[in-house]
Amino acid sequence: MKKQIERAVVCGIDPGTRVVGWGVVASKGRGYEPLGAGVLKPNPKLAVPARLAEIRAALDRLFVEFAPTVVVVEEAFAAHNFQSALRIGEGRGVALACAAAYGAEVVQYPPAVAKKTICGHGGASKEHVARMVASLLGLATPPQPLDATDALALALTQHLRSSSPLAGSKRMRIVDPTLVRRAARL
Repeated sequence: MKKQIERAVVCGIDPGTRVVGWGVVASKGRGYEPLGAGVLKPNPKLAVPARLAEIRAALDRLFVEFAPTVVVVEEAFAAHNFQSALRIGEGRGVALACAAAYGAEVVQYPPAVAKKTICGHGGASKEHVARMVASLLGLATPPQPLDATDALALALTQHLRSSSPLAGSKRMRIVDPTLVRRAARL
């Protein structure tokens, strides 16, 4: 009798209250398979609490559809606009609560960690991240919009960091520099 290997399904969430990026990536042998990606856009005419309720309902449906074992939510970062930082925090709270209520393992990464894991440096542009995500997932073109690509990058970061023998090491470097140079030319 063959031992059944459980595949990890990771959902990345790029939070907000106007646009929430999401991306789901499953492990597939020695690689990764994109299962879906997109954005959630609640009705902009609604008050913030009603938009957050729409986001919650959409995330609940997303988790039921894709059954992630891990949900990665982008950590808060210092925004230039105080009001924007508060709104992102509200969106993060909804995503964290939905993931915990679903029962998935919840992980958080700052944007710079995802950029460093995917591109080799924490200051990579969104476009560079998009090209690398496409390359790592074997896609002909980067997914759009960039909020979805950021979410896929978070999911890939979890896969790469958790499968590395150096997982947890602050000095780990997962991305092959030749792959970074090749993707940068795309």
